[in-house]
Amino acid sequence: MTEINWNEYAIETQAVRAGQRRTPEQEHSDPIFATSSYIFRSAAEAAARFSGKEPGNIYSRFTNPTVRAFEERLAALEGGERCIAVASGMAAIASTAFGLLKAGDHVVCSRGVFGNTVLLFQNFLGKFGVETSFVDLTDYSAWEAAIRPETRFLFVETPSNPLTEIADIRRLAELAHGQGTLLVVDNVFCTPALQKPLELGADLVIHSATKYLDGQGRCVGGAIVGPHELLEKQIYPFLRTGGPAMSPFNAWVFLKGLETLGLRMRAHSENARGLAEWLERQSWVKRVHYPGLPSHPQHDLAQRQQKTGGGIVSFEVEGGREAAWKLIDATRLLSITANLGDVKTTITHPATTTHGRLTEAERAAAGIGEGLIRIAVGLENLEDIKGDLLRAFA
Repeated sequence: MTEINWNEYAIETQAVRAGQRRTPEQEHSDPIFATSSYIFRSAAEAAARFSGKEPGNIYSRFTNPTVRAFEERLAALEGGERCIAVASGMAAIASTAFGLLKAGDHVVCSRGVFGNTVLLFQNFLGKFGVETSFVDLTDYSAWEAAIRPETRFLFVETPSNPLTEIADIRRLAELAHGQGTLLVVDNVFCTPALQKPLELGADLVIHSATKYLDGQGRCVGGAIVGPHELLEKQIYPFLRTGGPAMSPFNAWVFLKGLETLGLRMRAHSENARGLAEWLERQSWVKRVHYPGLPSHPQHDLAQRQQKTGGGIVSFEVEGGREAAWKLIDATRLLSITANLGDVKTTITHPATTTHGRLTEAERAAAGIGEGLIRIAVGLENLEDIKGDLLRAFA
């Protein structure tokens, strides 16, 4: 069979077809290779595989056909040369850090990232002699001032969690490369269906496959996408040795999720924009954060950098934690969970969940107040979502 160059195809086709290699059984759907190990034809072949002289499967901790199919499909969608799949989104960030960093190195990270990302850089990498500077996501002079000779990479999540702030990826890439360092972008909120950081100059893209790539809240996984040489020489060795492996079953679930990614992201975005516009008109809402609204501080940048505003809407209510909790608890349709990217709409209070382990000062610096509520807008009827919130407020 002739090898297909998936770069010649549209993203919708890549999402359905890229990465699949049919077995002699000629299955139409992607198979699950539920095996821990592989048989070699001879001792010499085993030695050649283990030494890296010959490509092929060795052990499912770091070589598995189902996982590889997911890796190749996501790499095609992001426009990257290579993808490494791992056990979770946090495992993807940790693998990137352990692969690229050593004692004495430095990282610059935006404040508006997932709370556990802050803790990973600050509490755990710090124990191994890696220092992290946190800066405001949109303060580019602060980014530039924070870079040192020992800075290994800049890390940014855009749109940010939970305020949906937008970083100018191209500008940060130019800044990073001008200082001889890398730019790593967490693309979990947009996915390649809405935003392609590598095309804008980023060096590596991080994913929590748990979110929109799956799309139905079934499995946990993560991925890193970027240049083959960088991943092969610096990050893949950590996967092989450290063992944060993705299971074949989870990889298969993510493959199925990718098939409908484009359709779902358009539908999530349409519902989210409608909800954000409605929330802006409600007297009980203090402020709405959504990149698709003209009132968003980086609305113009979002229109240039993303296909849509995405599926996450955050809003603030008067009365702090008490008011926010009352509203959340009074919903009947929405799911109270900190996960996102599900077909079911979820609602959470970031200050006490996703960012609850940060100090009060750290949350304040990131703009995460006690009255902030985050909604990951699902695929239910929009009027039903509005009705549930209106009933909850009443």
